Amino acid sequence: MASTLEKFIHSLDPRALPRVLQIQSGIYFQGSIYEMFGNECCLSTGEVIKIIGFRINKLIASICENNEDSRFSAKVELPLNFPGLYKVVADKTPYVSIEEITRKVSIGPTRFGHPCFYSPEDIKLANLTIKHGEQITFNSVEKVNGTMAVNCGVVRNNQSHSFTLPLSQEGKFYECEDDQIYTLKEIAEWKIPKCRNRIVKLSNTLHTWDASNPLPENFDGCLILTPVYEVQAVMKFRKDIVHILSDLDVEVKDITDSYDISSFLQPLSLEDVFERTSKEFPMVAEIMEGPSGSQKPYNLLHIGKEIIIYKKYQATRVLASEIRSDSPKRHFLIPMSYKGKFKRRPREFPTAYDLEIARSEKEQLHVVATKAFDSPHKELFSVSVGDQFLVQQCQTSEVLYEGRKKVIDVLACEQILSDTYKKVLLPMYMEGGFVEVIHDKKQYQLSEICKQFRLPFNVKVSVRDLSVEEDVVAAVPGLQFEEEITDSYLLISSTSSPVESWEIPVYRLNMSVHLLSRDVQTVVPPATKTMVEEISEEQYYMVRRYENQTLHPPPRPPKKPTTLAPKPVFAVPKEGVSDVLQAPKNFCVDTTKKLCSNQAADVSELQVSCQNDLVHRENKNDMTGKATLVETSVIKGLTNKALGKCEAEKEKEEEHNYDYVDENIIENIRKVFQDTTVRNKHALSEGRR
Repeated sequence: MASTLEKFIHSLDPRALPRVLQIQSGIYFQGSIYEMFGNECCLSTGEVIKIIGFRINKLIASICENNEDSRFSAKVELPLNFPGLYKVVADKTPYVSIEEITRKVSIGPTRFGHPCFYSPEDIKLANLTIKHGEQITFNSVEKVNGTMAVNCGVVRNNQSHSFTLPLSQEGKFYECEDDQIYTLKEIAEWKIPKCRNRIVKLSNTLHTWDASNPLPENFDGCLILTPVYEVQAVMKFRKDIVHILSDLDVEVKDITDSYDISSFLQPLSLEDVFERTSKEFPMVAEIMEGPSGSQKPYNLLHIGKEIIIYKKYQATRVLASEIRSDSPKRHFLIPMSYKGKFKRRPREFPTAYDLEIARSEKEQLHVVATKAFDSPHKELFSVSVGDQFLVQQCQTSEVLYEGRKKVIDVLACEQILSDTYKKVLLPMYMEGGFVEVIHDKKQYQLSEICKQFRLPFNVKVSVRDLSVEEDVVAAVPGLQFEEEITDSYLLISSTSSPVESWEIPVYRLNMSVHLLSRDVQTVVPPATKTMVEEISEEQYYMVRRYENQTLHPPPRPPKKPTTLAPKPVFAVPKEGVSDVLQAPKNFCVDTTKKLCSNQAADVSELQVSCQNDLVHRENKNDMTGKATLVETSVIKGLTNKALGKCEAEKEKEEEHNYDYVDENIIENIRKVFQDTTVRNKHALSEGRR
C-alpha cells in the first residue's frame, strides 16, 4: 500500500532498517536541478531507493498563545539550534504496552534517555508490587533470560528499587510530568516519540526578541512540534549517499520483502567496519560519504577516494580541557605518542575535601588560601586569606557540638609561618578556596605525567610537538588533564600513495564506505601518524559518559552542620532562582560582574595579608624539605591575573550579543535548579534529625 514519504518515515522503526522503497508518485523540478541545499529534490516515478537511516533535521511548530488545550494556529519552521529552553508537556494519550513504549520512545544511557511513566492500576511482580500512580523510570532495554525486557526503577523512602518489565506487559501507561528544561535539540533527539507530536511550553528565552524571530513577541504559550526528518538513502546507480527531506511531496511503497536488497551498494559506517572480525583485515574500501574538516587526514577523505583499512584496535588518549573561566572551553584527545613537553600549572581547590583527594605520597601539597573561613569549633582552625599550608593527612578529631562531644573528619595540615610551622586541623566540610604553589620546574612527557601523578592535573605546553605541522594544544595557555580514556580506532592509508597511515576514530567520524573485492598489495602499514584531536562539547560529554560507566564515583564530602554555619567572608552573592529564570542573559553577565568584584576583593585582601605577614628568607641548610613562604610577587601575579580577567570579561560583555543558545547559560540554570533542590532536601533531613 502506497503512503506519503512523510507518513512512512514517521512510523518507521529504526530497528527495521534498511528498507527498499519504490517511488509511486514522483516529483520534478524544471531544468537540471536535482539537489537543493544538499538534499535530493527530484525522484522519478518507479525509481527504487534503499533507506539506510534517518534523523530529525528541523521542526515545524504550531503556535498556541495560551495553553496546550487551546486551538493551535500559525505554523513556523524552527531549526534545532533555535535559542530557548522548553518544558515538555506530558502526553495525555496512554501507551498500551511496554513494547509500544520501547518502539516509540527513546531509551538510552544518558539522563535524557530515562523516560518516566505511571500506571493507573497496580502492577504485581514476583517480589514487588508497583502501586497505581507510582513513577516508573525506564533505564535500558536488554535481553533477560532470553526475553526482551526493560530495566526499570522506582524510588520509595529515598531507596531505589530495581525490577524488569517484559515487553509483553500490557496495560495503560501514561507519561509523568517532567520538571526539567531542555533545548530544542535535546527535545528532538530524545523527547519526540515516533508517530506522535510533542507539545512544549517555552520556559526561557536566551536572547532578546527581534523581527527575525518567528515566535510572537513576549510569547509564553505552547508549541506543538512536528519533526521533519532527513533520510539517508542509496540509489540504484549512484555510489554516494543521498539525503532526502521527509516532507518531499512523493508517495512510496515498501517493497523490501520482494526485492533483492543485495543489488544495492552496501554502505558501511565506521562502526560497522569495526565490528568485522580481525581476520577480515586488511581491506580496501571506497568512501561514499566523507567527513568535513581541513585537518589531516580528514581533508583527504573525500567521496570516491579509495583507502586501505589495515586493522582495528583500542588506543589510549588523555582527555584534556582548556583552563579558562569564560566560555566556551576547548577539549582535546591527546595520544600517548605526543612528542611535546609540559610544565605544571597550579591547581585550584574549592574545599578541604578536594585537598585530601589531591594529596600524594610522592610530594607534599603546598597551598595558599584565597578565601577566608571562620571555624564554628574552637578545636579547629579559622583560615584567613593568604594563609599557607602543607597538607598532611585525613584523620578524626573530637569537637564540641551542641553541648556534646562529636567525632568528625578533619584534614591535618601545617601552617607555614614566618619562621616556623604550626600544626592545624581543618574541617573536611570546609568551603574555602586554595591555590597550589608549584615548586617543580621540570618538563614532563605526557607518559611521565600519567605514571607519576594523579589526574586531574594542570599543565601548559613548554615544548611543542615538532613532528606535526600544527600543534593545536601548543597555543593553549593552560590545560587540565582530566582522565585517560580507551577509544576505538581504525588504521588507514590511501591506496594511491600509501606513504603514511593514520588513526581515525570510529565513534566520532561521520563517514561511510563500501568494500571493494580487491586484494591488499601492502599488508604491513606504513609509518603511523597520530594527531591531537579537538572534540566538540557534545563529543566531550559523550566520551566522559562512556568512560565513567565503569568508574565508581568518589565518596561524598562530609556535610556541614546547618546550625553552625560559618560566617561568610568575601562570599559571592548568589542570584535567586526566579531571577535566573526570568533573565538568563542577565544572570550570566551579572554573576560575572559580581564574581569579578569579589574575586578582586579576595585577592586584594590576600595581597595585603601576605605583604604584612610574609618574610623573605632562604634557608639553604633546611634539610626537612619543607616549602618556604610564597613570595609577594606570586601574590601580585594572582592579583593582576584576577583583575585582568575581570577587565577581559567586561570587554567581552560589551563586545558580544548572545543570540544563540549558550550551553554555559543552560548549565548555569540547571545547576541553580539542582543546587537549590539539594540544599532544600539537605535542610529538611537535618531538621528531622
